Amino acid sequence: MKRSKFLKLKLREVSFISRALLSTKHPVLAHIIPMRRCNLACGYCNEYDKVSDPVPLDVMKRRLDKLAELGTSVVTISGGEPLMHPELDDIIRRIRSHRMIAGLISNGYYFTPERIKRLNDAGLEYLQISIDNVAPDAVSKKSLKNLDKKLQHLAEHANFHVNINSVIGGGIKTPEDALVIARRAVELGFSSTVGVIHDNDGTLKPLTEREKEIFQQVKKLGNRDHARLNWFQDSIADGKPYEWRCRAGARYLYICEDGLVHWCSQQRGTPGIPLEEYTMKDFEREYNTEKWCAPTCTLQCVHQVGILDNWRHPQQTSSGTHSASGEKESVGQMVGAD
Repeated sequence: MKRSKFLKLKLREVSFISRALLSTKHPVLAHIIPMRRCNLACGYCNEYDKVSDPVPLDVMKRRLDKLAELGTSVVTISGGEPLMHPELDDIIRRIRSHRMIAGLISNGYYFTPERIKRLNDAGLEYLQISIDNVAPDAVSKKSLKNLDKKLQHLAEHANFHVNINSVIGGGIKTPEDALVIARRAVELGFSSTVGVIHDNDGTLKPLTEREKEIFQQVKKLGNRDHARLNWFQDSIADGKPYEWRCRAGARYLYICEDGLVHWCSQQRGTPGIPLEEYTMKDFEREYNTEKWCAPTCTLQCVHQVGILDNWRHPQQTSSGTHSASGEKESVGQMVGAD
């Protein structure tokens, strides 16, 4: 991206972080799903289907207006594959119209020069692509071989920040691929991060000794800002729980294609309340509720948001949480559930 835009974006980051440190009464980051359908079927992924229709634009606009009303700082569009949504550009414009930072998570397959320029015009500010391997295999087609030309298009045309996330664990056969991918990202001028692939409920899958070795090498190549925020990954790589205060359902919101608020992509159904009905009472309950899954969580975005409040407001294990069915159950009951 252009240096002038990069500097403006960094100033906006400083502003929303300062605001988040001064007040706990608003969401910092929301992930919103306009499209559950995906063109791929990665073996470790539980966040897609092959049949869903796109959420209508007028419905998406109402949801984004509600997020703005709650004071949300950053909205990241995710999926499925959000670039399959025919009105994605208008969704991005709606985010920007509320002065919220607009991000996008994609598998990378749809990035032609023309499509990138449309995203520039819409006002996209952040893009993340996760690349799983160098060559496609039975687990994932998100490979460097398939996507390198798309990355070259982004390097040439994108006027937004691009981060390439390489991954380790979760059935990826060759951990050395993560290092090749990270080096290619840096070569193209992108930032680079590394993630540990979660298991099918979003929790800890410890790395082998070789995977841990590669993991540390990739971290040294990567985005220093992210590295400073991702201390938790060292514990996860060693197979150890990490003690922190997850503020999902409050400072971090996950809004599914049905418009329900969930803790995150891996805990869909909790609390499962419609976004249009979400109030500060719901926000405060989830802010103060200790999450049973937190010690072995691998979700970087939720951890990074949690850092802002990890030093304050201890959470309570006895806080109740409303489920999608309207029933109330304690965290202790959820831990014991099958």
